[in-house]
Amino acid sequence: MTYQDLTHSTPAKGNVRILRQQEELPLLRDHLLRLDRVSRHDRFQGFMDDSFIERYAAKCADDGTIVIAYFENGVVRGAAELHPPDQSADSLPEIAFSVEASVRRQGVGSILFKKLIAEARSKGYHSLRITTGAQNHAMRALASKFGAHLTFRQGESTGSIDLKQQPLSPFAGLAIPTPTDAARAMINLNRAYWRLYFKLYGLGRTAPRHADGAAKRA
Repeated sequence: MTYQDLTHSTPAKGNVRILRQQEELPLLRDHLLRLDRVSRHDRFQGFMDDSFIERYAAKCADDGTIVIAYFENGVVRGAAELHPPDQSADSLPEIAFSVEASVRRQGVGSILFKKLIAEARSKGYHSLRITTGAQNHAMRALASKFGAHLTFRQGESTGSIDLKQQPLSPFAGLAIPTPTDAARAMINLNRAYWRLYFKLYGLGRTAPRHADGAAKRA
């Protein structure tokens, strides 16, 4: 599925799904290792070397962290992390985001945020905690867009998101139509039209045979 955010310069053209914990660990690790120096600093509130990131990714695979990944051409270019509440001192599930420079200004952060909120709701969470560097203006703006109330302290911004105040997506729970679904919908529309036509002109109640035959083949 292609995602678009018309408030950004270029629409995102990848897809999003949850990573399998152990099997897909290298995908998250490699994404984090690809972050440039500034992005790595913003993500971890300080520069972390490669060995730290490798240990961090391994921990995420073991502690129940849910990783929602944004893919382009089979490569993870962005990730949203939903850490379980038992990993936090205040027992709130903590969230974190990272987006590679090559896919910025395409709405990827908003896509990941929406998917993460939906996943948090499905797990019964009522509030989320987010922490970001004080200089990470893009992340702070994105968090505020989704209702986070951030406070500045000791070089970082910390806040919470009340999920009860977040509006439900009008598309939540709707399946993405397949070509077969679309074809069947067109057939049904065609049959409904002919039934109405024959009814209005007193020609009987049966739709044209070709429409019924097409429906049976669908």
